[in-house]
Amino acid sequence: MRAIRLYEFGPAENLIFEEVPDPVPAAGEVLIAVEAAGVHLLDTALRKGTAAGGPVAPPTLPTIPGREVAGRVEAVGADVDACWVGKRVVVHLGPVPGGYAERAVARAESLHEIPRHVSAAHAVATIGTGRTAMGILEQAAITADDVVLVTAAAGGMGSLFVQSARNAGATIVGLAGGPEKTRQVRELGAQLVVDYRQPGWAEQVRESIDPGESAGRGVTVVLDGVGGEVGQQAFELLGIGGRILMFGWSGGGPVELTTADLMQRGLSATWAIGPKLMHRLRELETKALEETAEGRWLPLVTSFPLAKAADAHRALENRETAGKVVLGT
Repeated sequence: MRAIRLYEFGPAENLIFEEVPDPVPAAGEVLIAVEAAGVHLLDTALRKGTAAGGPVAPPTLPTIPGREVAGRVEAVGADVDACWVGKRVVVHLGPVPGGYAERAVARAESLHEIPRHVSAAHAVATIGTGRTAMGILEQAAITADDVVLVTAAAGGMGSLFVQSARNAGATIVGLAGGPEKTRQVRELGAQLVVDYRQPGWAEQVRESIDPGESAGRGVTVVLDGVGGEVGQQAFELLGIGGRILMFGWSGGGPVELTTADLMQRGLSATWAIGPKLMHRLRELETKALEETAEGRWLPLVTSFPLAKAADAHRALENRETAGKVVLGT
């Protein structure tokens, strides 16, 4: 089979497309003919060797990256029901990579069958990114009374947040970079979309929120995985009694806040990922797939051929993608 191999930590060019032996399912495993493989921002850190201390240990080299795949089961190992053969499935491989390939092995107990009307790309966009988004949304408890600000609203999780807030009847403020991404966020249902690359965007948000709709409270919920200057400005837009849920800092560093910040405006702040979600991953995957299967989510996807995995990594790092980045075989 053909796969992407990483022999040395470093730039995207180190992702090599080559022939490798087919994997063989061990006991309790299945062999999947991969149709779509998910690319996560964490994959770029693992490729560079800079993810030490993160949620996933750096891989032993050489390795085939990728931890999210969707496709059809070709074979099963010992102790696995043969009824899986031929079924379309999606799976998060966990800490063991191997997804950037034409075939991959996975534990049978981790599989989810894909509904017939859901594409492999949309299933992959849901299984990892979607489960995290679902866990964050449950904590956010968004209602029709909320004014929700989503940073990186055109991203894999951000686009799902916008759709869920829309479904809840909330007022949505979406931040995105550039005209194409702002257009996509608007089409997802955000009533106010601003380009955070433009100076004065925060003041534009402050002036545009209708006090009648937000009861004079300004933004009530911030969902932030960007941090840095953008996340900080988003935090400052929170009105009295608002809440911020943080889950990353792709913009350079986490939002800085103090107890005084929380006390003076009656705010609440939550680190929304990590240990509190780890014991619920299977449950959250199921719920996320239901959102997609029932049409409440339509994941945004940016697709690349498997052979162009290096291009996918570069585009993701340069913020040139929208939604979930997926490699198609």
